[in-house]
Amino acid sequence: QVQLVESGGGLVQAGGSLSLSCAASGSIFGINQMGWYRQAPGKLRELVAVSLRGGLTNYADSVKGRFTISIDNTKNTVYLQMSSLKVEDTAVYYCHANILTSWTSTSDYWGKGTLVTVST
Repeated sequence: QVQLVESGGGLVQAGGSLSLSCAASGSIFGINQMGWYRQAPGKLRELVAVSLRGGLTNYADSVKGRFTISIDNTKNTVYLQMSSLKVEDTAVYYCHANILTSWTSTSDYWGKGTLVTVST
């Protein structure tokens, strides 16, 4: 089994910065991708940023230029550096990973979520 443990999050004023991290542990043969999604009250869960094997990254248009995703492959940990935060960034942020659990098997895993609240 694989576990994703998130840390970071909290309350920050608009214009401020915050960092999230998510560490994967367990039966990990390899990691195809790790990323972050978010879900605001009354809205669907949406992609924030993803880092793919090989170093490619993808961001939601709403966070481009403000958020940066990075991965430490030695620690199986993904980070999300958020800056110039806006009230509309308020949401529960979920870590996601697509992980190789063997040569032929991959599975998707989710963290429990961490709340980011941006105040005026």
